[in-house]
Amino acid sequence: MKDFFKHLFASLLALAIFSGAFFILFIALAAAGGSKTVVPDKAVLVFDLSTNIPDSVRDAEPGEALRQALSGRENATPLYTLIKALDRAAADKRIAALYLTGNPESTGYGSGPAALKELKEAIQRFTASGKPVVAYNVGWGKRAYYLCAGTGKVIVNPFGEMEMTGIASQPMFFGGAFQKYGIEVQVTRVGKYKSAVEPFVLDKMSDANREQTAKYLGDIWDEWKGSIAKNRHKSAEDIQKIADEQGILLAAEAKTAGLVDQIAAEDEVLDQLKSLAGKTAKDKEFPQVSMDEYAGLPAEPQKGKNRIALIYAEGEIVDGDGDGSQVGGDKLARELRKLRLDKNVKAVVMRVNSPGGSASASDLIQREVILTKKEKPVIISMGYVAASGGYWISTYGDRIFAEPNTITGSIGVFGLLPNVKKLANEHGITWDEVATSKLANPMTLARPKSEFELARIQGVVDFIYDQFLSKVSESRHIPKADVNEIAQGRVWSGQEALKLKLVDELGGLEDAIRYAAKKAKIENDYRVDGPGVSKKPLEKLMEALGGEKQRKLAKGPAEQVMAEFQRQVKMLTSLNDPKGVYARMPMDISIR
Repeated sequence: MKDFFKHLFASLLALAIFSGAFFILFIALAAAGGSKTVVPDKAVLVFDLSTNIPDSVRDAEPGEALRQALSGRENATPLYTLIKALDRAAADKRIAALYLTGNPESTGYGSGPAALKELKEAIQRFTASGKPVVAYNVGWGKRAYYLCAGTGKVIVNPFGEMEMTGIASQPMFFGGAFQKYGIEVQVTRVGKYKSAVEPFVLDKMSDANREQTAKYLGDIWDEWKGSIAKNRHKSAEDIQKIADEQGILLAAEAKTAGLVDQIAAEDEVLDQLKSLAGKTAKDKEFPQVSMDEYAGLPAEPQKGKNRIALIYAEGEIVDGDGDGSQVGGDKLARELRKLRLDKNVKAVVMRVNSPGGSASASDLIQREVILTKKEKPVIISMGYVAASGGYWISTYGDRIFAEPNTITGSIGVFGLLPNVKKLANEHGITWDEVATSKLANPMTLARPKSEFELARIQGVVDFIYDQFLSKVSESRHIPKADVNEIAQGRVWSGQEALKLKLVDELGGLEDAIRYAAKKAKIENDYRVDGPGVSKKPLEKLMEALGGEKQRKLAKGPAEQVMAEFQRQVKMLTSLNDPKGVYARMPMDISIR
């Protein structure tokens, strides 16, 4: 027994020493990682685009920082912060040039067409400042090329290629699999185009869904190729011909087509950057600062005394508080209520990047928008997608801004009612039931819904759809019958939504902020409370332990299929409306 305690205490002592040593290492490395960023003179601002570009970020919750670091995920820098950093760098005498490289990722609702358009405009403003811009990639993806086509010099590696394939949507369907495995899904919905239920009951797109998908993809593609054509002094027809006949261009083909300015290896590009920074090819290094570091530097204090609050609704709308990737109805309503009661806040700009979700949560948020609007201006800025529930929470804004390639509309609702009776019975699982009324258990997964139950649930769906139409009619001053004509669950691009009076103006977040200042009559004296760069000490520690940041590798075909499957499953698990009724657009836009 004495030996047992002896070994036990020795083990505990060793563990304590190890823990203490690790803690000291953590503090030392965290302090080193948190050292102040210094921007050298004649620095090249290095913007690695190989990341997701969300509208907003949140601080890591306890324990999450470690999981993020171990999984290789990092908190991304939000769009607004990147735009402000680029504008600041254009006037910063320490910044000699901008270097763009990498291909943006699209996770959740980040790096969407509307966000890329706003970022591209900021890059073009930097280019217009007269400072050199160099954009280089081995392989140019569609997103990266859209961002960089109009910069000073676009370079491709001799062994590289350029993606000019157009865009496509390829949703995944589970109808056949559900039927095969004995999972039945009953549907209640309103709206000819309300296709959110289709992946679970069909094996291909309905004709109505195919029609609306072709229309909004065509609008997004027209903006993309029109922008590229303008940047490269070509016609939209030229770009369309390349997409139809070549698709993937080798480096020499891209140069011949006038899509790039130069073919060069990476070391040759680095020599050009050294020259821009006042160094020679023989110098091992040149002054530089990464975009993440530069964006994280404290900006000049905003001097305005009047406050415009910038608030975000990004992700699926769910009942309750939701997680970090969702819009919790209760949580966002509380945030709006707080801003409404804050006398220092003179206007609110709400950035919406959501496909919708819970109808109850959407209405809870909308109620707070209406109440806030009575006290101060509420301006809506639509991002990549602001549809269905995302439009529900937007419609009462004093003014709605959208980009031409924003995806919006989808005014319609549905109920999704699965059951696993056949699957369970085939494996010997059965249920029995005792009930005190015909409607005692309408949401059970153990059996199909009766015709009476379906009729009652459809009645709820019809009522909520009628409420949706009435709210849009009242807020947008459009006759209800006309709203019904353009509703039906149909998805529209921002430019079409403007024609239909569903939005008021084409423009980005900065346009919405300027309008908010004008509406609140504080144009000459205001400041904006927006998001910053979120990076925790533990992430800095893990970066220090991990050494140099590695280049992210593109997903292979199998990973892409699994990622799409996981997105669909995650969306399905977010359906938590207490009524089981949802205002959500097609399950996954899946633009490629």
